[in-house]
Amino acid sequence: MKTRWVGLAGMAMVAFSLMAAGQTAGAQQAGIDATVLAKANAGDAAAQVAVGESYAAGKGVAQDLKLAAEWYEKAAGKGDVSGELHLALLYRDGGKGFARDMTQAVVWYRKVADQGNVGAQATMATLYSMGQGVEQSYVEAYYWLDLAAAVKGPKQGQYAANRQMMGAHITADELTGVQERVAAWKAAHPRTEAEQ
Repeated sequence: MKTRWVGLAGMAMVAFSLMAAGQTAGAQQAGIDATVLAKANAGDAAAQVAVGESYAAGKGVAQDLKLAAEWYEKAAGKGDVSGELHLALLYRDGGKGFARDMTQAVVWYRKVADQGNVGAQATMATLYSMGQGVEQSYVEAYYWLDLAAAVKGPKQGQYAANRQMMGAHITADELTGVQERVAAWKAAHPRTEAEQ
């Protein structure tokens, strides 16, 4: 009889622990809009990014960059550019309880840049020119700046000027190789007339 009571008491302790853990998780998410949270849990990428932003900023919930990263990763796993970009920024900057990791930042910036995001392309150029998270390469910096400078926008002139600075550090053969890569990328990723 004593053994059975100990077994029941143990099961009750486990059940209590699980309930307490559930209440803690619920309490942490209580400050997030229930509709947004429901959409995020159902797999909506924009809602997942929004929940991640809440955790990153400590908006309505305690700030938790690890939980923010988890939500961003869910969106990024669907190919969501916003989720990928948020992860890139989080890894680049790090923060309380979340280690800065430039190698991971590069992984996520590259994913966004490969999808045509001009800001991420310019960031890739900066990372290559400085050798942050990647081996320093003026050729790669030129490549990413050439892509970014091809898009009309407020920073187009700046990207073109920076591209010229990188060009001073590469050979004619390297320039030819980069131009071929840029042409191939543009052929594979046609932009609308408004984007050019």
